[in-house]
Amino acid sequence: MDTLHTAYTIERGNSPLITTAIHAGHEIRRGLSHYFQLSESDRLREEDPGTEIWADIGETRIIGRQSRFVVDLNRPPEKAIYLTPEDAWGLEVWQEKLPEREIEISRQTYNDFYADVRRLLDETAEKFGRFVVYDIHSYNHRREGPESEPADPEANPEVNIGTGSMDRKRWAPLVDGFIKSLQAYPFRGRQLDVRENVKFQGGAFSQWIHRNYPDTGCVLAIEFKKIYMDEWTGVPDRETIAKLRDALASTVPVTLKNLKILNQKVYSGIFD
Repeated sequence: MDTLHTAYTIERGNSPLITTAIHAGHEIRRGLSHYFQLSESDRLREEDPGTEIWADIGETRIIGRQSRFVVDLNRPPEKAIYLTPEDAWGLEVWQEKLPEREIEISRQTYNDFYADVRRLLDETAEKFGRFVVYDIHSYNHRREGPESEPADPEANPEVNIGTGSMDRKRWAPLVDGFIKSLQAYPFRGRQLDVRENVKFQGGAFSQWIHRNYPDTGCVLAIEFKKIYMDEWTGVPDRETIAKLRDALASTVPVTLKNLKILNQKVYSGIFD
């Protein structure tokens, strides 16, 4: 049965691949709205619009509906609510100090999310053995302003794959196969710049899964540079969004094949 929460949805399919877009949400709950000082456009700039489109390549999906400025599901619990500008890239999020009742609602949302994800992962592990999560995000690369030059491409790959919290040796065939497959996809007459752990190594969501499912769960934290939109106006480039979706979808057969091989090795006593 699917999980329909006000802050997120979990759609269950018959696959060991789970795709997530937990920062895709833009909604804010009614009781919190009048406390916001941050404008809607500034809020959108730090969210991950469009990532829910890429997440639809999977049968089993977790999609964020509420803004990360309500509660950030990719941070540890003590940092999940942006209470000060230091929590939010120096942005003044609130007009005044949030009431404890509003903070508690956000905390409960966070706890609900991780309880629901645990149920999903337990079910998936029981059914398929090992599973893989595509933890899909995006990131800004023109932070100095709308007229600024893009950030140095050497330090800002078009796709950053975060694997910092996993047992890299254990999952090497799956990770290497995914990266090679994404790099090989023809993207506008060239290949995408796909690199590992250059800009990000994965957030609290992937860390939580690797900590709780070290032998069965592999999370690829996939960060797309916002080459698919104007990060200052929020205007999307729908053609690029579609091409990036196709590129990500092209990795699924290789990922599932390598996951199946790893599962077979576990069951035959060869891998572990």
